[in-house]
Amino acid sequence: MQEVTVVIPAYNEQISVGSVALQASKFVDRVIVVDDGSTDNTAEIVELAGVELIKHEKNMGKGVALKTGFEAAKNSDIIVTLDADGQHRISDIPKLIKPIKEGRADIVNGSRYINGDGKDTPIYRRLGQKVLDIATNINANVKVTDSQSGFRAFSKKTLSAFRFEQKGYGIESEMLIEASNADFKIKEVEIDVRYDLNGSKENPLTHGLGVLINIIQETKFNRPIYFYTFPGFLMIGVGLVMGSIFFTDYLVGTSHSLTPTTFAALLTIIGVFISFTGIILQSVGGMIDRSIGK
Repeated sequence: MQEVTVVIPAYNEQISVGSVALQASKFVDRVIVVDDGSTDNTAEIVELAGVELIKHEKNMGKGVALKTGFEAAKNSDIIVTLDADGQHRISDIPKLIKPIKEGRADIVNGSRYINGDGKDTPIYRRLGQKVLDIATNINANVKVTDSQSGFRAFSKKTLSAFRFEQKGYGIESEMLIEASNADFKIKEVEIDVRYDLNGSKENPLTHGLGVLINIIQETKFNRPIYFYTFPGFLMIGVGLVMGSIFFTDYLVGTSHSLTPTTFAALLTIIGVFISFTGIILQSVGGMIDRSIGK
């Protein structure tokens, strides 16, 4: 019999965390709530619910809360992550863990968008999520439809792949990227979500931009061909076009200075160096992968 543990990171979720924890306990063997420095009654309510509580003395971010929860649950066969705001349908837990139990997946991502853009997601949120999905998929070389889902299931064998470097909400993309780099099987199943509950504690724009910046920063290590070579090619193209225009103007007498042409030539040279940097890093990464048998 495989032991299943739910890890619930919570920050100021006194309204919903009790019911979420109690409902989750109906479907799993163990429920752990990580109170990430809440200033309300979250911890007291979790204790009344009778599930395990781990408390951070100060707010450290979702990534740190998940790290704490995963460490506490490391001996479980399957770990399910679940948000504390009540937006997820708890009864979807069996659906998430089934592919792992059957050996068809190492990680299961609960997706709101497998069958399209329904689920009543506010359009401004979905547009931002689309951008993050594309960036995550490029970086991780996967095809997920909901890269920011907090409702996931993990096989025990995947735990060593996660570094938990992202302290905030960028942890969702980071975990997918690291799981893909470790060649774990990632599967998606459809889940339902409620948007009549306002679970967000951050401005959607600043939150999305912050996550996107983190993903782009990871790209230079995971996909240098995208981070360096493609922008380098763009710089080469712009430099050549601008250089030809400026030099033509100089030859026909429209311009009496070669300074613009010199800057265009410099842009082209920089583009060449950046492009080769990406190609070299990609090649080195490929050789390393082959040497370790990936």
